[in-house]
Formats: sequence, C-alpha cells, structure tokens
Amino acid sequence: MTDENALIDAALAGDEKALGKLLASVQDQVFNLALRMLGTVPDAEDATQEVLVKACTRLSGFRRESAFSTWVFRIALNHLATYRKGLFAQRPVSFDVYGEDIASGREHDVPDLAGGADRSLLERELKVSCMHGMLQCLDVEGRSAFVLGTMFKMDSRAAADALGITPEAYRQRLSRARARMAEFLTAYCGVAGGPCRCARRVDYAIATHRIDPARPGFQALEALAEDACEPVAAGGRGGAPSAEARTDAMELLDDASGVFASLPRYRCPSDAAAFARSLVASDVFAQAVSE
Repeated sequence: MTDENALIDAALAGDEKALGKLLASVQDQVFNLALRMLGTVPDAEDATQEVLVKACTRLSGFRRESAFSTWVFRIALNHLATYRKGLFAQRPVSFDVYGEDIASGREHDVPDLAGGADRSLLERELKVSCMHGMLQCLDVEGRSAFVLGTMFKMDSRAAADALGITPEAYRQRLSRARARMAEFLTAYCGVAGGPCRCARRVDYAIATHRIDPARPGFQALEALAEDACEPVAAGGRGGAPSAEARTDAMELLDDASGVFASLPRYRCPSDAAAFARSLVASDVFAQAVSE
C-alpha cells in the first residue's frame, strides 16, 4: 500500500492528522489555481476551502486511478469554472475596459495617496494585481487553458485530460487565449513593451481601490519555491517532462503572454491541519464517509 493510500484510508477512518496531511499536500496547488482563475486573494481563499470540503466529502468515492492531487485538481477546475461569488463575477472586466482606462490618462489627475508607504512594494502589488485582473478578461474556457498551459506549465495531454476535452481542442483554446492576451499586452502593458507603467498608476490604483496601502493582499502572501507547486502530469503520476511538454514550453518563450509564467506562486494562508480538525469534528464529514 502506498503512503498516499494509507493516508486516505486513515482519513476515511476519521484520523484528522491523516486528513490534514492530505489537504496540505494539495492546498497550495488549489489556492494558486483559484487565485489565477478568480483574481483576488479573499476569493481564492474562500474557493480553496470549498474545493477542499468537496474533496473531503467525496473522498470515499475516490477510485484511486490517479494521484490524489490530480483528482482534487479536477474537482477544483470544475468548481472554479462555475464560481459566481467572486469580485470579478459580480463586476466583470474586459480587455476593452482595461485598454480604455489605460489610454484615458486619468492617473495624471490623482495626488500622492501612498501616505508614506513603500512605493516599490505598492508598485509590485499593482503589477501582480493587474496581471490577475487581465486574466479575468478571458472567458472561463480560455482562462482555464491559459492558466494550465502558461502558468502551471501542463503539457497538452495533461491539460486536456484535466479539462475533459481533446488535446487538439485544448491547444486551440490555448492558442486563442495566448494570442488575445499577447495582443493586449503589447498594445498597453509595460512588461511587454506597451506604454503603461505601474509606477505611474500607483496613486490612481489606490484612488480606485485596486490596491490598499494598509492591506497589500499579494505582497502579504508567502511566495513558494519555484518547484513547490508542481504541474499535474497526465495520468497523475508525475515524471520527467515529455517531448510535448518541452515543445509547449518553447512555444511559450516566443509569446508575449509568457510574462505570466513568471508570476509568483504562493502558500495558501489557511491552516490545513486546523481545517481538517474542524471538518472531522463536523457531521458533514462523518455522514459523507459513512455513505
């Protein structure tokens, strides 16, 4: 019996420590996926907990044909595709709106609002916040493909499997999303040669509540090591990158949208062990595992 299967069996028997280890093994991956798909830290935290609850209450039905992480990742993708409670679901954005806002020059009419805060930190906060906002300009299908291919660096076969579509359909979605994102970046964004500069827009971002000097959401997160949130492989068992994955990576190097690949990955702020304790103590988990 593998260590993972032993943990699953123990969790199903009500062992909160085993459940905590299982949740901790996937929590950061789910949180980073939610962050890219939803665009804000609070929404990502809420959605991550909802995904973990779903995984726990469905654990007795996990057939163990793939890694636990792959199974949870699919649950997360399905949950996030229909998530309607987040900020950007309530206030949709588009590339046209973003472009008009940048072209308007409104930032020139705003006084210094930083209040003595570290402007370099606020600039970094705005850059990361803005890039997550740009992701929300893609439709859900395009965003899912873009996030998996560009930011999680999944190869076409693994990403298609996670999304439940063919590799060909996935590559078409990814190509369209990358092209649309690259078009916007090169026209407007300073990270890809466009005219906009985060340093000039810090005060405007404060005035429009895009960032808060007192509560810098992204900069307050703990960044993970480069390989601490590994991509999910096709079949769910990891291994060396395939030739297909290497080809996908080479395509990304020639794409302006590849700047998204450099965004940090973060540790989920929530405590998986504490969450597991509360869940094991609840009637919901007990009823789910007994069915």
